[in-house]
Amino acid sequence: MNGITKKYKMLAIVAGTLWLTGCSDFLNESDPSNFTVENYFTKPEHARSSINAIYTNLREPLVSGFGGGAWMMTEFGTGLAQTDLGQAVNSYFIKDLRNTSDNGYGVNYWQNYYRGIGNANLSIEKIPTIAMDAAEIKKLLGEAHFLRAFYYFNLVRMFGNIPLVTKPMSLQSTELKPAAATPDDVYKLIVEDLKTAEAAGLPWKDISGKASMGAVKSLLAKVYLTMAGYPLQKGAAYYDLAAKKAEEVIDSKQFKLFDTYADLHNPAKKNVDENIFMIQFKTQILPGSWQSAIIPYNKNISQYSDETGGIYATADFVKSYDPADLRAKEKQFFFTKFTNEKDRNQVVDLGGYFIYKHFDTVAQTSTANSDLNWPVIRYADVLLMYAEASNEVNGPSAKAYDAVNATRTRAELPNLTGLSKDQLREAVWKERWYELCFENITWFDMVRLRKAFNVTTKQFDNYVGHKFSYGPVVTERELLFPLPTNEIRNNTNLIQNKGY
Repeated sequence: MNGITKKYKMLAIVAGTLWLTGCSDFLNESDPSNFTVENYFTKPEHARSSINAIYTNLREPLVSGFGGGAWMMTEFGTGLAQTDLGQAVNSYFIKDLRNTSDNGYGVNYWQNYYRGIGNANLSIEKIPTIAMDAAEIKKLLGEAHFLRAFYYFNLVRMFGNIPLVTKPMSLQSTELKPAAATPDDVYKLIVEDLKTAEAAGLPWKDISGKASMGAVKSLLAKVYLTMAGYPLQKGAAYYDLAAKKAEEVIDSKQFKLFDTYADLHNPAKKNVDENIFMIQFKTQILPGSWQSAIIPYNKNISQYSDETGGIYATADFVKSYDPADLRAKEKQFFFTKFTNEKDRNQVVDLGGYFIYKHFDTVAQTSTANSDLNWPVIRYADVLLMYAEASNEVNGPSAKAYDAVNATRTRAELPNLTGLSKDQLREAVWKERWYELCFENITWFDMVRLRKAFNVTTKQFDNYVGHKFSYGPVVTERELLFPLPTNEIRNNTNLIQNKGY
């Protein structure tokens, strides 16, 4: 059965996918094995469960092991990441710019995100038929529209011309092999979905991890910022929209930067303050599995039996930080030393710059069962989006400086001041590279800007023609990832991206 057929079959048996979302208030599900679509959507609790199912597919790309992890796809695409995990061939194909349409990382994103979209489509159609409070229906549909927008936003940026499916489908549907939509049409749906979510009455924050008004407006700001750049190039009007939407989040006073970088990977700080939207995990129930991927290969520092060395930063990137930048200092964003798991008084040199911002100290040193969430939207990102977008519209302003300088102050760097529009633009870009690295953001910035940070010159090169510090040169084909082989093979209405 081909990948597209599989994903639409999921919509017909969605009750079988009503799993946990990892949040404390929706961890308990009744056995759904006897449910069908026809008899499932009859009670208010069915509505909540169907929404929970949409969150499930956020987690799948983060599953990590000796084969790597799909979340690494956009990180290796930046040229800022290295690996010691020789058997994770998907990582090497991307890192060395030899990627193919058989890459399992792309398949993972494609299949899981379309399953999420399918479950969203089903909820959007069926929940209004349930006899329940109208305001609650509106909020639930807001979550569904937000999540569908998130999935489509990532898919269109990764793969370009993709199928646009907005209705539930089954094996009997006449559109099992849809043609690809244009990116412009996909973005129209994304914006419509987020506007619907914005009007749904969601709270500004949700400490359980569900979609919130803050998450909706922040994602909409990012969508507008992307639309202003490549490939749509909608320009000033959309920079203005992005700035205004990010400003709404800032002016709400609902969020704030953490005082220390340690809070970024403190499970006690999940879904609060700087963490606007996260992918939910729960120790002993649904622990995050990327911990074994971000520690060095077999250095015996961890309680995890698998130390894979799956991904870490290139030395050239870390050394490109300002020497005074706190983020590049030991055990801030990166770490080069740790203690031996049998003798915590013995220090081990790790031989590289490993990713500390995602490091669960308790899991690594005692439980081997992580309680850490994965960050999707941080307030730091919103501040930098505002600084970039407002500068494009109005040039340097006090508020733009305040936004970018907030992240710099935490990094113990001097405030930016007195810059031209062009100078501030690149200063904000650089802040994004340094602040948001290894959070599945940088590659998307590279593509929308058509720029890449040169860690040697500390300037920005054109994306096409940019040379990674370890040798490979980016070509036009790296503006997108390839559509999975099976999708092309089984759906003749799809056309493979250029160069694959």
